[in-house]
Amino acid sequence: MQFLGIDWGTRKAAWCALDAQGTLNEGAISADAGGLARLVHQLGPEVHGCIEMMSGAAWVRDQLAMAGWTIELADARKVKAIAPPACKTDRVDARVLAELVRRDLVPTVWVPSLDDRAIRERLRRRSHLVRLRTSAINRTFGLLTQWGLRMNLTALRKPEALEQLSESGVPVVWRQSIATLLGVIDDLDRRLAPLERELRPHARADERAQLLMTIPGVAELLGLTLAAEIGDISRFATARKLVGYSGLTPTINSALLGSG
Repeated sequence: MQFLGIDWGTRKAAWCALDAQGTLNEGAISADAGGLARLVHQLGPEVHGCIEMMSGAAWVRDQLAMAGWTIELADARKVKAIAPPACKTDRVDARVLAELVRRDLVPTVWVPSLDDRAIRERLRRRSHLVRLRTSAINRTFGLLTQWGLRMNLTALRKPEALEQLSESGVPVVWRQSIATLLGVIDDLDRRLAPLERELRPHARADERAQLLMTIPGVAELLGLTLAAEIGDISRFATARKLVGYSGLTPTINSALLGSG
């Protein structure tokens, strides 16, 4: 059995393999499927390793799992606390990870299943589109206020709306900007509608989302979003840990208190 640590980068990945006695074997590969295939060919089938959790880490784990390897995802913040920052390099990071695996001390992180990650990605795509739509609407209203006007989105979408703006003294450049933004909003609406239709059955089929919907103000898609982001509730020992994970724990800035 070999114990492997991989420090994954944008173009290259440093790796370090240790045997049970701590004998070291290390190198670097290209950070892609071809590099992983070469690493598997070099090290053979009996490998237990880890990689720090980051974008793409789950893909790396899944690729190596197909070769029969056992790969854990490590909490990057906890790993970074082990190696002094002054001596941190890709090679050192890989060595630290390999040693953690050999000693069975990897600070693992929970990773949702592929199906759950797919639901999350749909929800995050929707969230991104909603933010873009809100930004376009706010900018539209901001342009109107420059000319002392207030009109809601429904009124602006009427065929005669741009002509009314002209009659109200809005110059052509501003009218063009508003027309462009209305086109962006319409396009985002066309992309959001089928995505939301796709997500609603998932919300109705998810028992966690249904329970969350009993909270006032939580509808189907918000309930599904909360359920998907929380994942397996049993991984939180207490409600306090869940609140901490969500980033909702109140904090006190002692520096601000001292300035008073």
